[in-house]
Amino acid sequence: MANAGGSGTGAELRRDAVGGTAVLFQSVTAMAPAAAVVASIPGGAVFAGGSLPLSVLLALAASLLTASALGELARHLPAAGSVATYAARGLHPAAGFLVAWGYVFAEALVPPLVLLQLGFTMAGTLHRQWAAYPADLWWPWVLAGAAAVAAAGYRGIRASARLGTVLGVFEIAALVVFAVLLIVQAGKANTLSVFTPSHTAPGQSAAGGVLAGSVYCMLAFAGFEAAAPLAEEARRPRQTIRRAVVGAALGVGAFYVLTTYAMTVYYGPGRFAGFGADGDASWDGVARGAFGLMWLPVFLAVVNSCVANANAGANAATRTAYAFGRAGLFPRLLATVHPRHRSPVTALAAQTVVTVAVALALGFAYDPVTAFYLIATGVVIVVVGVYITANLACAGYFLRHPGLRPVRHLLIPALASTALVPALLTAAGLPVFSFVTPLQPPVSYAGAAVGAWLLLGVGVLLVVRRRHPERLSRSAFQGVEVDR
Repeated sequence: MANAGGSGTGAELRRDAVGGTAVLFQSVTAMAPAAAVVASIPGGAVFAGGSLPLSVLLALAASLLTASALGELARHLPAAGSVATYAARGLHPAAGFLVAWGYVFAEALVPPLVLLQLGFTMAGTLHRQWAAYPADLWWPWVLAGAAAVAAAGYRGIRASARLGTVLGVFEIAALVVFAVLLIVQAGKANTLSVFTPSHTAPGQSAAGGVLAGSVYCMLAFAGFEAAAPLAEEARRPRQTIRRAVVGAALGVGAFYVLTTYAMTVYYGPGRFAGFGADGDASWDGVARGAFGLMWLPVFLAVVNSCVANANAGANAATRTAYAFGRAGLFPRLLATVHPRHRSPVTALAAQTVVTVAVALALGFAYDPVTAFYLIATGVVIVVVGVYITANLACAGYFLRHPGLRPVRHLLIPALASTALVPALLTAAGLPVFSFVTPLQPPVSYAGAAVGAWLLLGVGVLLVVRRRHPERLSRSAFQGVEVDR
């Protein structure tokens, strides 16, 4: 086992603390499946129309390519540094540092992102049910969610993973039950034609509409790699992490296909281009209009999804910060571990402060919905960029190490990176393709914020290289791995 106490903190993360199910749900909840089904995937209907299930299927195939590449790296390099360690060992230590710098930034913003969604979802729903509740009283729910995530994280990975598993099971079960009801109610309207390009939105070509829809659907798969930072706390991490990364992409992808198919055939493929995230033509609208109280489990599933996603994001951010604090690449204080619970308490405290400060500052400066889209844009830009880098790292690592399999380690990462480029351009709002919508202020500020953060990271990297070059050696990144 690699030495994890080099920082002088006197404690390590708890070894062998969580098994396969808990690790799997770290990735599953990081994908926020219920929130994605209700709020994210319908964005592709504008292009794909009633062929949206085919778009989801294509997005699943593309995501599985990257999950496969990441799974291969996780099997050979089980480390809390996860994607940053992969980049360091597969490309160059400087690339590893910049990936760590970006990944911590993105994952640290996941809790404020989804807790903003929790806030405006709770406030809007309560106001709809009881008009006396102020529609703009969203912030107490942000604070409550942040407190719940911090409390679970402080108790250690077992408590945090247990919370994620329970919430994840509920959100998936609730929407699967609703999907089955939709399919039954659709009756003779059930058709496999939604898995062909024959129902794309008006004005879209058959292939173009499906491909454009798949790009927007692909963004709903972000997060399947979130199990990787738990490598030092998982049992048999070389097998467990790989299975969780690939299993989450495959399992949640199948869930997306089922639920999207169900709503498409129920609502009608011919008019599905008008389906969205709110109003009568939405999951909430259909649940309220046709199934009465069925809106309640759908609402609770989204609430659960927000809290579970915040929990998963906090786990990923704090473990990555811990790993690189321990290596001396981030402030060593971030490697402080609670002597009893073995949780990275300093990193967790910093995460909680970031969560509350960012959510409240941007939520009040604009409004919670606008703040949500602003943060989401920045997160997706970084995460998709990290995926592309990890695919390159997979090829780079196996070209220099024994066991190279050309299809698995070269072709698949190349195909995965090619599939991710349109998603990256779409997230950044760069109108290279006709279906990409240029971003408007303040959401367009996300790209500048990401750029500024990465430039700052380059500056920090140059300082580290000059003053502490040994911290950027391959052995420094080797030191955060576990030999189990």
